[in-house]
Amino acid sequence: MGKKVFFASDFHLGTDARLTSVEREKQIVRWLSSIQHEVAELYLVGDIFDYWFEYKSVVPKGYSRFFGKLAEMRDQGIPIYFFTGNHDMWMFDYFKSEFDIPVFREAQIRDLQGKRLFIAHGDGLGPGDHGYKFIKKVFSNRLCQWAYARLHPNFGLWLMKKFSHTSRDAGGDDSKFFGREREMLVQYSEQKEAESRHDYFIFGHRHIPLKVSINNGASTYFGLGDWIEYQSFGVLEDGVFSLQYFEMPDRTKIVK
Repeated sequence: MGKKVFFASDFHLGTDARLTSVEREKQIVRWLSSIQHEVAELYLVGDIFDYWFEYKSVVPKGYSRFFGKLAEMRDQGIPIYFFTGNHDMWMFDYFKSEFDIPVFREAQIRDLQGKRLFIAHGDGLGPGDHGYKFIKKVFSNRLCQWAYARLHPNFGLWLMKKFSHTSRDAGGDDSKFFGREREMLVQYSEQKEAESRHDYFIFGHRHIPLKVSINNGASTYFGLGDWIEYQSFGVLEDGVFSLQYFEMPDRTKIVK
């Protein structure tokens, strides 16, 4: 087993963009194969799927290459951790029962390689965004989940896909850095750092690779970017966190 810890988010498998979902899935599998010999742990930090709902005996079809690679890595003893995002929050026990991959719905703090990491997808954190925070509470409600599960899977998954597309279209322009005062996750990181010490804050959700100093350089916020445009991911090696890119070397200029 390797010594590097890898982080990736926002694959949004199930939707076509610059690449089709299947083409992007193949690219992700190539990336996983390329790091397989050097990975100590792998963190999948939310919105891995563009839409997801697990019925008791039905999950969305597709993703067989991706699932096969995860199963292969787990069979080799590589720890993998899955965080739900706003597009795949209705992940229940499939990953745990099928792949022995734990699923986290809340932020996690990890002490790795002598560094303290705060890891979360990032949706609903920070100031503002009250509309989404309310919707997230509704979607997290067990009664609402039970009621949705009563829908036939063909209709339920179609509705989830439609809602996912609407949610993404309403997200505004996420392709640029808004500045420290308007970046909710930067503000959230500043708040958490004031409460307790961290070395790195690792988030998905924002879709652009970001590196921002927190608390006058005492800590660093990293946005993992996405695999719709950037094929970006994070690596922790010997206590140093960096953003890297797969099959997209010219994207390094995007990092703030």
